[in-house]
Amino acid sequence: MSNLVVAMDKERLKSEGEEIYRLLGKLERPSEVKEIAGWDSGFAALNRALNGISPGLYLLIGPPACGKSAFAKQLLDQVARRNSVPALFFACAEKKADLRIRTLARLSGLETREIRRGAGYLLHTYGVAKHAATEVDEMAPGWEKLKLAAETAKNWLDRVYIFECDATTTLGDIEQRVREVLDVRKTPSALVVIDDAQRLEHSRVSLDDRLPPIVEKLHDLTLRLDLPLFATWPDLQSKEAPQQWAEKIIGADVVMVMREDAERSKRLSEPNRATALHIVKNRAGEKATLPFDFSPALARFSEAAA
Repeated sequence: MSNLVVAMDKERLKSEGEEIYRLLGKLERPSEVKEIAGWDSGFAALNRALNGISPGLYLLIGPPACGKSAFAKQLLDQVARRNSVPALFFACAEKKADLRIRTLARLSGLETREIRRGAGYLLHTYGVAKHAATEVDEMAPGWEKLKLAAETAKNWLDRVYIFECDATTTLGDIEQRVREVLDVRKTPSALVVIDDAQRLEHSRVSLDDRLPPIVEKLHDLTLRLDLPLFATWPDLQSKEAPQQWAEKIIGADVVMVMREDAERSKRLSEPNRATALHIVKNRAGEKATLPFDFSPALARFSEAAA
């Protein structure tokens, strides 16, 4: 007997008449007035387009080295900080240390290449801060600024978990980790990001042929866990229109395609880049194209004026 049949046997038969009124009762309870239905992403325009982050499968697609991983990690951190929820980042192609250095760069404003050189370089180059500033932005660059950035973020970083995946990692392993965190944190939901999700299917078939079965499995996972799951996927044919991805992918609730905005990039200083986030599929809202500026040295995205 399947799990679905067992679950149906245990649950008392209920009509939609009962269930609709149960839902109305929940909606009627006093609560804060929210401008969006889901979690705050930390990006105002993205909040409006998505109506917040809600349970479902979100695919973030873009060419290699466009900033997908940096965007996904920044989004995860912002959701954890602004909504006080756990957040899990599964890295299929990067090391934990590299991701942590990017986080420190984004929070402190010190470039990743400087942070990698360590305290000796930062102290020799910048020295010790000459005043006891209490805000990260107020401090001059240096080791003390880096430490303060980490200390300031400690509260919400305690809700963030990073896992390295290898060639043997399965979606079953990921689900087990998620359930473990939910149990430890005593919470029913969390944000999950799977970076380079194409690596979960270890086969010799093309990326295009790998996409449907992986998306189907990811969608099933979101349904079982009832939480928002972001997955990044490489786009090796970035000269094609972003809309093509909406036609390729059936199981995702939201499909976002990241592309460089070449015209806007000309107005930015190197190596900063202008990026367009095309929301080509959105079951809970409207399609949109959102402008972002990306600083690779700081692993930081910021919303640009439309």
